Order: sequence, then C-alpha cells, then structure tokens
Amino acid sequence: ELVLDMIDTGAEIHCLRDPTRGGVATALNEIARQSGVGMVLDESAILVREAVSGVCELLGLDPLYVANEGKLLAIVAPGHADRMLARMRDRVEGRQARIVGQVVADPAGLVLLKTRIGGHRVVDMLHGDQLPRIC
Repeated sequence: ELVLDMIDTGAEIHCLRDPTRGGVATALNEIARQSGVGMVLDESAILVREAVSGVCELLGLDPLYVANEGKLLAIVAPGHADRMLARMRDRVEGRQARIVGQVVADPAGLVLLKTRIGGHRVVDMLHGDQLPRIC
C-alpha cells in the first residue's frame, strides 16, 4: 500500500528497488551501472539504528552492505522528491523515510559516499559474501 500511495502522488518515479540482497550499496551500484549515472550518498542522512550499528561494528561489517528486509529505495525526479517523501511519511511504514543522496551525471557508474567529515569514498558493489574487517 505504501508503493500505491507513492504512485498516487503523480511523482516521477524512475526506479524502486528492494535492498535485501547486498544491502543499499549493492542495489544502488546496480542501478548506477545499469543507468549510466553516478550517485552521491550523504552519510549523515542515512539512518542506521543504534543496535544495527553496534552489531556491525562488533562483527566488522559495513551496514551499507547488510540486507534490509522490508525496506525500499526509490529513485525519484528531483522536483518530486519532497512531495514523495511527505506522502511516504504519512504512512506508519514510511515514517522514517528520508532523502539520502542524489543521482549525478559524473562519475557515471559509481556510487560515492559523502562522509560526515566532508570527504568522499567509493561505495563499491558487494562481490560474494561480506567478510568482517579483521583490523
């Protein structure tokens, strides 16, 4: 029903994706590569629950690659994003929806993360299973 409400806004929806397999990072990399666009994510806008962050830190995992059951990624035309976000937040299952980045022309096929300290890092495609960091 959330998706039906999103469609009812009349917003220009370019893509909807389920980030279960490979998490947000892999889903966005697939979209960027298939569409020939780049993406820039804002680390401070990405909601990672404290419990998830703690477990990921303990196990050495990057939360951007962790499966996200029951979530969706929506790529929406820039002028329609605020309207879409407002409608999503009207529903219980969309209350925590947020704009976490933008589609850009360059670098085509790459997903970048603008870090909290102002730098950028490449968010690559997950190949195989995510292995914990050992260091």
